[in-house]
Amino acid sequence: MNAQTAILQQDITPDGGDYEVVRRCIEKISLDYRDQPSLEVLAEAVGDTPTGLQKLFTRWAGLSPKAFLQAVTLDHARRLLDQGAPLLDAAYEVGMSGPGRLHDLFVTHEAMSPGNYKTRGAGLTMRYGYHISPFGVALVMVTERGLAGLAFCDPGREREAFADMSARWPNATYVEDMAATAPYAGRVFDPAKWRTEEPLRVVMIGTDFQLRVWQALLRIPMGRAISYSSIAREIGAPKASRAVGAAIGANPMSFVVPCHRAVGKSGALTGYHWGLTRKRAILGWEAGQLAG
Repeated sequence: MNAQTAILQQDITPDGGDYEVVRRCIEKISLDYRDQPSLEVLAEAVGDTPTGLQKLFTRWAGLSPKAFLQAVTLDHARRLLDQGAPLLDAAYEVGMSGPGRLHDLFVTHEAMSPGNYKTRGAGLTMRYGYHISPFGVALVMVTERGLAGLAFCDPGREREAFADMSARWPNATYVEDMAATAPYAGRVFDPAKWRTEEPLRVVMIGTDFQLRVWQALLRIPMGRAISYSSIAREIGAPKASRAVGAAIGANPMSFVVPCHRAVGKSGALTGYHWGLTRKRAILGWEAGQLAG
């Protein structure tokens, strides 16, 4: 980790533990939502005061612990109601108002050919930087054509995140350049900047099958979820649910290409490359945006 990253690390966690407090709070809310834990209970669990936790959580997540709890509860309640539908083949609603489809609002995408993917990034220059986000440290990777990668990690694990992402395109040239990645990070996590007239440019680098799956993910509206089998049918491969799951797991652009909105047949959240707690946090954050 170079000096620039070290300085960023200090900005992310000025006291060395802010994000850890938020992460533990999100985890407790996500796991204990049935008990509807109070702010006092949450504060005690993370070793903070109710007032301190309220301010810290709101600053990091964009909504209060109570609002986040309500969003998570709503998400689970709607999912339980919708289990009456056949295997969740139809997408289910989480909110009735709000910004609607994420990709309709601010994402425009293009795909590199499978031939480009086979070169494993040869000829590409990837600029990358680490930025704060509501869901931990975000590793943002861009090319001259647009956003190509977005990963999450906990403070102190930046090297692991970079190794994971760079292994996808091992022949690319990597340059740490926060000045290039900051505009993308600023737009991705700020709903006020999701504008159709100024779309976020995204470039997808994958196999033909992966590209079809990722494009299907972009068609899932915010506040909804869809099963792997439904995605398989949508892309014309109804018997390829497992392959769809593998392509979703390989998605290099977390949050923007919303792999967190894909679920198992029963509605279970199943796996997530960046951790199930983070997946719950993203779904809860989106429900909060809709409810707000």
